[in-house]
Amino acid sequence: MRTPAVSPGVLIPALCFVVMITSVMQTAVVPLMPDIAAQLGVGTNAVGWIVTGNLLTATVCTPLLGRLADRRGPRKVLLGILGVVLVGSLLCVAWDSLPVLIAGRALQGTSFALFPIGVAVLRSALGPYRLTAALGIMSGTMSVGGGAGMIAAGLLYSDGDDYRRVFWLLVALAVIAAALAWAVVPGSPGSGTGSGSDLWGAVGLAVGLSALLLALAQGGTWGWVSVPTIGCVVAGVLVLAAWYRHERRSDAPLVAPALLTARAVAPAHLAAFLVGIAMFVQFLATAVFVQAAPEEAGYGFGASVLETSLLYLLPGQVVGISAAAVSGFLVRRFRAERVLMVACAIGVCGFAFVGFAHDRPWQVIVAVAVLNVFVSVAYGALPANARRACVAARHRCCERHQRHRTDIRQFAGERAGGDAPRDDHDRGCRHSLRACVCGRIRDRRCGRACRRVRRRCEPPFAIYKI
Repeated sequence: MRTPAVSPGVLIPALCFVVMITSVMQTAVVPLMPDIAAQLGVGTNAVGWIVTGNLLTATVCTPLLGRLADRRGPRKVLLGILGVVLVGSLLCVAWDSLPVLIAGRALQGTSFALFPIGVAVLRSALGPYRLTAALGIMSGTMSVGGGAGMIAAGLLYSDGDDYRRVFWLLVALAVIAAALAWAVVPGSPGSGTGSGSDLWGAVGLAVGLSALLLALAQGGTWGWVSVPTIGCVVAGVLVLAAWYRHERRSDAPLVAPALLTARAVAPAHLAAFLVGIAMFVQFLATAVFVQAAPEEAGYGFGASVLETSLLYLLPGQVVGISAAAVSGFLVRRFRAERVLMVACAIGVCGFAFVGFAHDRPWQVIVAVAVLNVFVSVAYGALPANARRACVAARHRCCERHQRHRTDIRQFAGERAGGDAPRDDHDRGCRHSLRACVCGRIRDRRCGRACRRVRRRCEPPFAIYKI
């Protein structure tokens, strides 16, 4: 049963805050990693698992939790994720131990599923006119949270302080987000249990992606041409190839193959991937550059964590918040792909500027502000761009599906010895399948037709609900 509707003016800011904690939790820890290693008495390679474990959990759990939210309802799964994130944050502050810290960070990795579930909540609660602007604002807030995490780390932590002060902030954010979600997010029924659970698809996706991510995360430590790195890459590729083949044949795939390979959708996925890389490169590269000692590295300004946060990152975040606020309205006023192209052009100019002019602090500050505009607007345009691509692909798929239905009618009519039932496509499909199973028709033509029926009687783009 649905809960009473909530005003969009309340729902959208609340969901933006809930989604923003994902990027805050990723970037707030990065500046502290050298100090965490020193305080725990471990090496740099060991403390790197704080990030690796978080990403592994995110890689495995995001598609699984998205499917679970589709079946059980987004509100229940959203609250469950926030509960897991809160438990993970409490683990990070409760024990001064690296294994416990890695376990807590792994639990925090489930927060990556908050964004797709937030999209589902907005879609069910808002009309088409408000949805585009709301998605743009929520997406832009994700990029703002990345810089906000590093700024918060600089404000809360100074040299010699306990690193767990920052994790207490993450505990507070998780509590506030859970309270907001409980009070604001409306309940909606899921799709039910569906036609079955794709257990092997979940296992294959988890193993394949984990192997590839492990190779990327530990390749610098193991050696990029070492046996463990190459073994992880080869195993990941083989497992994902087998997973893709399994998903194509599954009646209830965990991830529809059309979501990955359709020509209309693949560019949107690639753009989102590249924008995500640019966002983290911007934050991390800026922090590393300005904190480098010029007498040792030959570049940088020797800034402290606090100076990095307030002087170099905060102005850009203010500009990024403004860009995120207007990104949704730009997408609604202009075509999403045009907004994305302009944003990417701004990003290219920003990276080019900082590449050639980085000798003075004001140059870096200006470049960071320009790059924040790029990331915020690009993230705001990506959901609408993907939605437009999905609609176009779905139209083309439906046309192919309609042609296939006509072929099935003709084939079923020929094999039945008469005319196909023109007003009942399902009866023709069942007849041709039943004939194949009973052995009445065993030629290759029937086998190929039956396989086409099993794979294509349902349009593959029905899963697109952005």
